Parts: sequence; structure tokens; C-alpha cells
Amino acid sequence: MHHFSKTVKKEANQQVFGIRAVMEAIDSGKEIESLFIQRGLSGELLKQLKALLKERDINYQQVPVEKLDRMTRKNHQGVIAIISPISYQKIEDLIPVIYEKGRVPLFLILDGITDVRNFGAIARTAACAGVDALVVPSRGSAEINPDAIKTSAGALYKIPVCRHDNLAQVVKFMQDSGIQIIACTEKTDKSIYIPDFKLPTAFVMGAEDKGISDQLIRNADHLAKIPMFGEIDSLNVSVSAGVIVYEAIRQRLG
Repeated sequence: MHHFSKTVKKEANQQVFGIRAVMEAIDSGKEIESLFIQRGLSGELLKQLKALLKERDINYQQVPVEKLDRMTRKNHQGVIAIISPISYQKIEDLIPVIYEKGRVPLFLILDGITDVRNFGAIARTAACAGVDALVVPSRGSAEINPDAIKTSAGALYKIPVCRHDNLAQVVKFMQDSGIQIIACTEKTDKSIYIPDFKLPTAFVMGAEDKGISDQLIRNADHLAKIPMFGEIDSLNVSVSAGVIVYEAIRQRLG
């Protein structure tokens, strides 16, 4: 069993204020976790920032000035960026490396899991089980903030996280790379004990309220559900991820 907690760094997510400072942060290669721009803001410098965001494919949110004022008392000039405490990776860079090491890939794709504590708990389990990476969408995913890192017991510093705009395209790329996609969903009679997880595998986990998007369910190679015998009809998503990842480990150790 790994013990991550000793290595947990104490820093919070770093905020960067002002248009020039944010542009400098992006140019120096910092990962932007989220970016807020005051609604109605204009000017030549802002045009330059927006051009840079487009070029680097960085998402931002337009928000009322009150939101920015709540985030900081400093002179933010209408722009606040939050720098991620981790470095994101790209799945297309990771997959060849895993195959070259002679490993059978095992991934978790998290479709719309926005709860930071669930996200952190999944990362912790995944790191303990030797999952190769977590894959998340650029929008509509839990922010990797101090809460997420704390719940992960520092695992988010250890396990690669791949952030992509379009999960459906990532799924197609993984399938083309020989990885089967298993959607964990209640919308099937098949149990998680049926598929062969000794093959290269990626599990898709959805948010408790919405589940996995219809497109990913349609594109998956297999649907699988965790058998339920009690009064409550669904497990917490981080517990579900643990159950299914360790079924894969059990098969692979067998």
C-alpha cells in the first residue's frame, strides 16, 4: 500500500491577477485551472489576451465584476487566473509510453464528475491500484484545488491527469490504440464480472446525478454495472470506481 500523505505539498491554488500577469503566466507554461474575465471588459490588451487564449486553446468564463471582487481584494483589472497545482498530460503522449514499458493499460475516464472530494478519492484509489491515468473533460469537471489534493492524500501529484476538450474523440483514439472502453452504468443487465479486464481497458465513470453521457454509452465497447442487493440503489461514484478497478486488478493478478 502506498502512503502518499507524507509528500502532500501545502500550497493552495495560486491566483494571478491582471491581464499582463496572466499573459506572462500562460507564456511561461503555467497550467491554467480556470480563468475569469469581467463581463463587458474591452481594450487592446484584452484583445491580445483573448488571441493568446484562442491560440493556446484555453477556456475562460465571463463573470460579473462582483465575482472577481469576492475572489480577491487586490486590483485584478477584470482578469483572474487560477494556476493548477498539477501538470496536465495528453493521452496520446501517455499511451505509447505505457505500451513500451510492457504494461497493459488501465485508465479511468471521469465524465462530468464535479465533486472535488469524490474526484480526490478516485485519484487516491486509482494511484493505489496502479491505474495509469485519469482522463477528464476540459469543461464540467472537478477543479483540482487544495480540497481535491487533500482528499487524494497527495495522489494527484503522482497519477497523470489528462484533460481533453472532447471525451468522445479521446474514446475513439483509445479504441484505435487497442483499448476497450467499459461504461459503468445502471443501463444494462451485464455485471462488471463478465468482461475480460486483462485486455487494455478504460473505465468510464459518470456523475451520480446525470450518469455517463449518451454519446459515450453509445460508443463504449461494453456496458457493465455493479450488482446491487440492498435498499439503496446506487453507490457513491468514488466507491464504484474502487470496486470496478479492483475487479480488473483481481483478474490481472489471477
